Amino acid sequence: MPELRQVPRSEVTAEVIHRYYDRLFGEGRDPVANPGTATGTPGDWWTVFALCPDIFQHAVDGFAVYRHPDRKIDPVLRELGQTRAGWVKGSQFVFSQHCKSLRGLGVSEEKIAAVPHWTVSDVFDDKERAVLAYADCLTAGDGRTPSAVFEKLKTFWSDEEIFEFTYITTLYAMHAVITRALRMEYDNREEPIVEIAAPESFNAGDFLGGARRS
Repeated sequence: MPELRQVPRSEVTAEVIHRYYDRLFGEGRDPVANPGTATGTPGDWWTVFALCPDIFQHAVDGFAVYRHPDRKIDPVLRELGQTRAGWVKGSQFVFSQHCKSLRGLGVSEEKIAAVPHWTVSDVFDDKERAVLAYADCLTAGDGRTPSAVFEKLKTFWSDEEIFEFTYITTLYAMHAVITRALRMEYDNREEPIVEIAAPESFNAGDFLGGARRS
């Protein structure tokens, strides 16, 4: 379960939430009692965001921004950034959902599989590699970007396209962080980095190379 309470349909008063509950879960269905979306996700991102209707509205407006007809950016390059953001931020949900988006845009399985290790892959062209490098600067580097990256981007992108990519990629880095923190959707999983117990016969002094000195 997510860390925060989910909002059942019976408590929803905001029209925007009713509309999305109907669209994603079916008219009249309570997504808390009967979870699940068409993509296979539990759908609890929506039921937790429903705690604050104005933030819910702001979030779905953000989704509309990157699909807006005024966007100049190539959707495949945009999705490469969103998918890489999910990977770098460790969000199985964001990464998984945008792998599906890449596939829907006709990107090959070979390229989708190579997003995690793009730096050593030869399946991406020069534009895609530049975009993935910038995505890493925005996510892994928290925005620290060498001038050479912008010089390369400007050989094929306008300033408007660079700004669009910057906004959209960091927006999804934020969603990745929120989803992990609140353990929503596919990020509702145990912490993988934990201590592995030693055998009962192990003496901690042996690990340190000798007995503790007083």
